[in-house]
Amino acid sequence: MELFLSAFGALFSIINPLGTVPVFVGLSSENTKKERAVIAFWTAINAFIILLLSFFAGKYILSFFGISIDALKIAGGLIIASSGFALLTGKFAEHKGMKRKRVEEDIHNRNEISLTPLAIPMLAGPGTISLLITYNQEYSDLEDKLIIISALIFTTICIYLILKSSYLIVKFLGASGINALSRIIGFIVIAIGIEYIISSLVNIISLIEI
Repeated sequence: MELFLSAFGALFSIINPLGTVPVFVGLSSENTKKERAVIAFWTAINAFIILLLSFFAGKYILSFFGISIDALKIAGGLIIASSGFALLTGKFAEHKGMKRKRVEEDIHNRNEISLTPLAIPMLAGPGTISLLITYNQEYSDLEDKLIIISALIFTTICIYLILKSSYLIVKFLGASGINALSRIIGFIVIAIGIEYIISSLVNIISLIEI
C-alpha cells in the first residue's frame, strides 16, 4: 500500500491533470459535452499507453544508450524540478510547449487533439517517462511492478474524470483556484525532483568511497 500511494502521488503530481484543464477547455470549446467526454477518454488512454510502454521499454533504452540509472535519475530530477518551477510561476503550458497562439491554431485546425497536444506533451511528458523508467529499474519484483501499474491505472482514471469534468472544475474553482492548486502541486513536484537528484548523488558518492 505504501508503494502504491508513493507511486500514485508522484505520478499524479508530475502529470498534473489539473494543469491540463485550461488547455483542454480551450481546445474543446467548440465540441459538445459528449464529444468532450470522448476526447477526455482517449486522452487518458493515449497517455496510459505511452507511459506503460515507457515503463516496460525504458530499461532497453537505457541499455542501448549506455545510460546508468543514477544519470537518468539526475536528468529526470532536473526535468521534474523544472516542471515544478513552471507550475509555481504559472508557465506550465509554455513549459510543455503549448503557447497561446498554438492553442488557438489547434482549436481551428486540429480534428484529433487527444494524442497531441493533450496526451503528448501535456500529460505524458519527459518527467513522467523518466520517473517510470526509474521505477522499472528500482523495483524488479513482479508484485512491485504490478503495484506501480495499478497506480498508473488509477492515475489514468483520475485524468479521465478530471478532464471530463474540466468545465465544472473551471466553473467551481475559477482560474485563480486552478492556479493556486497548480502552485501547491508545483512545490511538491520540485521536492520530488530534488529528492531524486539527492538520492542519486548519495549513491554515486557511496560508490566512489567504496
